[in-house]
Amino acid sequence: MGEFRFCIHRGTEEIGGSCVELAFAGKRLLVDLGMPLDADDTDGALLLPDVSGLRVNDPNLLALILSHSHADHWGLTSYAESLPAVFMGDATRRILHAASAFVPRALHPVLMQKSPAAVLRDREPIQIGPFQVTPFLVDHSAYDAYALLVEAGGRHLFYSGDFRGHGRKSALFEKLLRTPPHSIDTMLMEGSSFGRLQPNQQFERESQIEEKFVTHLSSAGFVAVCASAQNIDRIVSLYRACKQTGRTLILDLYAAEILKATGNAHIPQAGWPNIAIYIPHYQRVHIKTNSRFDLLEPYKETRIFPEYLSSIADEAVMLFRPAMFYDLDQMRIKKNARAIWSQWSGYLEAKQGSRTKSEFEKRGIPMESIHTSGHASISDLKRLAEAIEAKALVPIHTFHGDAYVDHFKNTVRVSDGEWSSV
Repeated sequence: MGEFRFCIHRGTEEIGGSCVELAFAGKRLLVDLGMPLDADDTDGALLLPDVSGLRVNDPNLLALILSHSHADHWGLTSYAESLPAVFMGDATRRILHAASAFVPRALHPVLMQKSPAAVLRDREPIQIGPFQVTPFLVDHSAYDAYALLVEAGGRHLFYSGDFRGHGRKSALFEKLLRTPPHSIDTMLMEGSSFGRLQPNQQFERESQIEEKFVTHLSSAGFVAVCASAQNIDRIVSLYRACKQTGRTLILDLYAAEILKATGNAHIPQAGWPNIAIYIPHYQRVHIKTNSRFDLLEPYKETRIFPEYLSSIADEAVMLFRPAMFYDLDQMRIKKNARAIWSQWSGYLEAKQGSRTKSEFEKRGIPMESIHTSGHASISDLKRLAEAIEAKALVPIHTFHGDAYVDHFKNTVRVSDGEWSSV
């Protein structure tokens, strides 16, 4: 029958671009197929890992499993000439479909399929050829994110995916610690916080971010918040802060569609109090160019227009992205306008983030940061490692894999493209 093996094609020395291939008895699975964080979209086809079945169909590649909807875990799928069946969470599929209307490159046709047989559900095992895959719903800044247990040939591999223990879904992390999978031979565990956080430091909890928003929004003046619409926890925190301070949260069409795609009636939606939908200029152009007027239909009752936005600007909080500076310039902002950066600081230092900060500065709008990580602190990484008790712990999704040996006695280092036994 052979041995159960794994190969991390990308991720042993970087955050992003995650891709792991699993092999047993001549059959293979692919877990994630992400775009590297520092890659340009034009590089996609060149960045595809050397996996048989991505350029030409290979029936031995049984499935691609996507752990969640962040592009550094799925972004290269659009460049594959061939894809096997794709498994992902139901909400992840809806979120990707919703986002596809706003991105320049179309989703791969396989991702656009709707197959109930290819849905990940918390702790419900799936048999894929000789592999049994059990998803574990985790706390992460992406909605509907999973860790994965993969079993084959009597061996057990656990892939942590991206996770944390300080978000609004922290109960999922505590549940995983209380009832972890057993007899794990190899765990591939993310380490995004190494190099960003001291071992004894903790990331702020999402509830603390909400408290900071409340404090900030209590002062008068327009506020632009630069946050990802797919960071659902952050949108919830921002909305709750708006309610407490009597402000209106302005969402664009993309954000409204992402929130709706969660399928969760407890997530803020168009039509809720203190929420208004505004279609920024660049999205109006996009809708007209692509004849997607159908996207506007659900928001007839909740949509506001530029003149009304200007009239409520001093009491408004806008979920903001760089393409909205045109709209900002059209608003009659009296005074006290300010911006909040609510994403990883590394993005602010990158080209687009730096440009965003510069554009705010040109307009005399100060910016401050209110953010907490979507990834686990080092202490929570240790808690997971102790609960899982894997025989071998392999660094992935980290720039600091060599730091693991200082914290985990069972660390095993591998290199990108290297095949190893589970």
